[in-house]
Amino acid sequence: MTARIAPASILKDLGALLTFVTASHARGAAFLIAVCLVSFLPGFFNVPPVDRDEARFAQATKQMIETGEYIDIRFQDEVRYKKPVGIYWLQVAAVKAGAALGIGEARTTIWLYRIPSLIGAIGAVLLTYWAALGFVTRRTAYLAGLMMATSVLLGVEARLAKTDAMLLLTCVAALGVLARGYLAQSERDISWGQALILWTAIAGGILLKGPLILMVVGLAVLSLAVVDRSARWLVRLRPLVGVLWVLLLVLPWFVAILGRAGDTFLQESVGHDLLGKILQGQESHGAPPGYYLLLFWVTFWPAAPLAAVAAPSVWRERRDPAVRFLLAWIVATWIVLELVVTKLPHYVLPLYPAIAILLARAIERGTLSTNPHLTRFTVMWPIFAAVLPAVAIVGLIYMRGQFGWIGWPFAAGAAIFGFYAWLLYDIEGAERSFVRATIGAQFMLIAVFGVALPLMRPVFPSRSLAEMISVSGCRNPIVAAAGYHEPSLVFLAGTRTRLVDGATAAEILRGGDCRLAIIESRQDRAFAQRAERNGLRYSLRGRLDNSFNINGGRPISFAIYRSEAQ
Repeated sequence: MTARIAPASILKDLGALLTFVTASHARGAAFLIAVCLVSFLPGFFNVPPVDRDEARFAQATKQMIETGEYIDIRFQDEVRYKKPVGIYWLQVAAVKAGAALGIGEARTTIWLYRIPSLIGAIGAVLLTYWAALGFVTRRTAYLAGLMMATSVLLGVEARLAKTDAMLLLTCVAALGVLARGYLAQSERDISWGQALILWTAIAGGILLKGPLILMVVGLAVLSLAVVDRSARWLVRLRPLVGVLWVLLLVLPWFVAILGRAGDTFLQESVGHDLLGKILQGQESHGAPPGYYLLLFWVTFWPAAPLAAVAAPSVWRERRDPAVRFLLAWIVATWIVLELVVTKLPHYVLPLYPAIAILLARAIERGTLSTNPHLTRFTVMWPIFAAVLPAVAIVGLIYMRGQFGWIGWPFAAGAAIFGFYAWLLYDIEGAERSFVRATIGAQFMLIAVFGVALPLMRPVFPSRSLAEMISVSGCRNPIVAAAGYHEPSLVFLAGTRTRLVDGATAAEILRGGDCRLAIIESRQDRAFAQRAERNGLRYSLRGRLDNSFNINGGRPISFAIYRSEAQ
């Protein structure tokens, strides 16, 4: 019989709080969802489209809705075959649902496009909890879910309308079933329900991001086969029926797109995107090996510091079947990603649930290092908790002269909880200190994403430019943008927006009335010279100064001109 716990006791004792939260699976899942909403929703609705990946995905989805073409993927007139169609279909469903519910301007409401990522992130947290139950107790599985729910990297991906949060969901689902098949004591096949989860997740991952899920799952299986010198357990996974089910789900779209685009699809997706990332750094995203290991201490905060004190025990227990499986999930794929030339922080996200389970397991078993020098200088929760909100607030003051006072209490809360998590680590232990650190992490996320970032209008010039276009006096104008070619402008200003140079912008303005030219300062001379040569009549409709292009890393300013009757 479960003892009743008074609310006052819960507030005073974090251990009692964990006991209360994990009294049942339903309660644990409900609390994880609540933590996810607190972690992921600040900034979700009011941060403008982020360049470049999010805006490209959203614009391609918007064009599907505008044209009714749901097989081909395009950004304006360019094909976009780097990723399969899965995320676009999910975003289409979210936007159409929003429009049906009466949300105005649904097609340019970026948070509607982010809903699949939010669902994917929450689902991945719940599936981390479920996967962890194959390794640890309910209370410890909750800790693993909590590590994911408050991690910085997943918090970012939950707010971006792209593939990675949903891909994480599929990877955790697939590997959670694999773990149960590997660790099972009997020789019986997994249940049909588990088989459906496994093979549907693999199919979903393929439709989201091509072969990446096959790499993560395949390298885990290969690693176990090499270490165990056997892969007989794979027959428990109902592979024949599973592979046929995957083909049934993924082949229709691949056949359709190959029939539509032919070799172009293979050249773009395999030749340019996949092989290009392996052999060279695409879009200035190259980095040397060790990049992900260095970023881990930030992207998996606040759980990352525990990895340093858990590493010795994980190494000692590497032959334990549970640890062996989790290391197989992590190590081979991590090495491959470190060797691939193109690197982006989110590439290792599918490996973080396994790390979370390893850390939670070490906490449960009491095998974390107790070396005071190691714990004192690695479990540094207060530093990151205080520094990131401070940097965000200083940036806001620098850019706009605003102090963002509403964010200060949250920044202070982050620093206070981070400090006490560190101070009481040796007294209260890792479990309670980590829970305290997650509270600080949520305060930090509110201060940064909920307050500071939405107020940083200069780093989102496309929003301001779109607002200026909307009051220009033209209905559905043709817009030419010279010197500023970010996809967020196309998403907000319209698919017909032309991304050109200054001289071409003058030619477009010459084509008739109700045309607008957005001229970035570096293109002023070219625009003015061509306009003078053509005898173009135009008027200044506004200026936007003191903006900042986060992709170019430099200040920018704009003038907006409107054509007049010739």
